[in-house]
Amino acid sequence: MPADGTTITFLSDFGLADPFVGVCHAVIARLAPSATVIDLTHGVPPRDVAAAAVTLADCVGYLPMGVHLAVVDPGVGTARAGVVIDAGGHLLVGPDNGLLVPAAERLGGTRGLWELSAPAYRLTPVSKTFHGRDVFAPAAAHLASGVAPAALGPARDPGDLVRLTLPSPLLSEDQVSGEVVLVDRFGNAALNVLATDLAAAGLQAGDRIAVRADSASADATVTDTFAGVAVGELAVLVDSFGRAALAVNGGDAAGLLSARRGTHITLSRRPD
Repeated sequence: MPADGTTITFLSDFGLADPFVGVCHAVIARLAPSATVIDLTHGVPPRDVAAAAVTLADCVGYLPMGVHLAVVDPGVGTARAGVVIDAGGHLLVGPDNGLLVPAAERLGGTRGLWELSAPAYRLTPVSKTFHGRDVFAPAAAHLASGVAPAALGPARDPGDLVRLTLPSPLLSEDQVSGEVVLVDRFGNAALNVLATDLAAAGLQAGDRIAVRADSASADATVTDTFAGVAVGELAVLVDSFGRAALAVNGGDAAGLLSARRGTHITLSRRPD
């Protein structure tokens, strides 16, 4: 299990305008002063559990062995549980709302699951609106200090974890259909389409394709880089996490296509 001085990564939808992130850091610093905290992102769209799950899963392979705290929790204060998952020696901490499971699967699957219920390892009183501060940050800090997950609450059956239904792309010759899973601050729209899906559909660098969204369409070129098309033109490329993404060289692809997370996208090779 992690020993004192380990790394805690932290993902949330808290933003940086309010004190939520800072007070969670403060709680961790009090309980695990030797731990290093890496802020993965606090810019997840508010209450968007699926976007958080995709982000964490895409990033978890790059994270050091340690404790991964993730809090996007629209069900805070309800009967939903808080949990710690052991996945390949990494410990994932957060609400049982589907957020943690894709990351655990990327790490090889859940090999242990415990509910966060022991009063000794949370703050008191526990706010019904801020479990990030009172339940999850203390749990992460105690785990980083070497406390065994079993001390934080009873073991549970991993089969009982809440799982999200994440869409899969549809492939055919010269076409792939999927949807936007993330939009970054540059307006690049990542899809639930992987590089292998593009290859399976026969779409490759240099191809001219038609891009159809729910309420807009445009022509694009499959390319390897943002600069593979002229400034202002739409490209389809494989991003740094291996996902097909829509990008405009110097511009905003999501804005061009009126796209946001969940927007359906079809990529079709244009006839020669």
